[in-house]
Amino acid sequence: MTIAFQYPQLVWLFLTIPILVAIYTMWSRKRFGTLRFSSLQLFEGISGTSGMWRKHLLFAVRLLAISAIIIALMRPQERNALQEMNAEGIDIMMVIDISGSMRAMDFKPNRLEAVKRVAQTFVSQRQNDRMGLNVFARESFMQCPLTTDLNRLNEFIGGIEIVNEKFDGTAVGMALAGAINRLRDSDAKSKVIVLLSDGRNNAGELDPITTSELARDFGIRIYTIGAGTRGTAAMPIQTVIGVRTQQVKVDVDEETLTRIADITGGKYFRATDEKSLARTYQEISEMETTEYSVREYVQHAELFYYPLLLALALLVMEYIFERIVFRRFP
Repeated sequence: MTIAFQYPQLVWLFLTIPILVAIYTMWSRKRFGTLRFSSLQLFEGISGTSGMWRKHLLFAVRLLAISAIIIALMRPQERNALQEMNAEGIDIMMVIDISGSMRAMDFKPNRLEAVKRVAQTFVSQRQNDRMGLNVFARESFMQCPLTTDLNRLNEFIGGIEIVNEKFDGTAVGMALAGAINRLRDSDAKSKVIVLLSDGRNNAGELDPITTSELARDFGIRIYTIGAGTRGTAAMPIQTVIGVRTQQVKVDVDEETLTRIADITGGKYFRATDEKSLARTYQEISEMETTEYSVREYVQHAELFYYPLLLALALLVMEYIFERIVFRRFP
């Protein structure tokens, strides 16, 4: 809500106030006459201006009334701007690897926890989109279908855990197929899959290249992220004497991830630490922007009658004071 004037250019009328004050001052001085008395003893103790304050008060009330009338002429209005926003949103499926290799400690405290933090930030930035979550290891698990309840989606992301050893593996093709199945019937302006993996496809019945060609046919872009340092990474390993940290080879299939992205018109990113992972998600967010159309309505409520009523009240008060309270005799 804002207060505005329909005719702000009339503010120049306030220049009449100092002019009226100057005229009043000059006129008041000329009103004094001169009388000669042989003695002033009868007037001792009487101020020469003892009644002038009444006259000045009436003039001040009149100036306030004139100011209120000027404000009324400027037509003050209360304006409420209403916006109708239509967003052409994007449907995004996040596909996250939860295989055993996500325990690697090249991200702090490990890859999965770092991915969860960055993914939640990414989700929070996509307020006008529908998003879903699919996780995978040897098998694919749909955690959350496409939804606009992004707070709930972030709860699902926060609850992701690394899969049990008997389900360990990396079925990239199956994971993509599950996400495509959720997006293929979508009528959104843009359909996107963000795939994060730290290994190479070694399970499942579907080849990731064939699956990416299917995604292309459905108009789905795939952005792929290879997570992990280059070379080796520290990994907690269960041994007969307890958990020990060992260096294991990082085996990100960058060639396949790059082909998946190229086939669908997406892009491949390599994230070697949490900062670069955050930059990757931010870059994807900037590439997939939501389009908005905004229509604005402004409601007006007239307020001019408030200063007008004030001016009327001041003029009535001046009349009462002049004719009754400060009554003048000729």
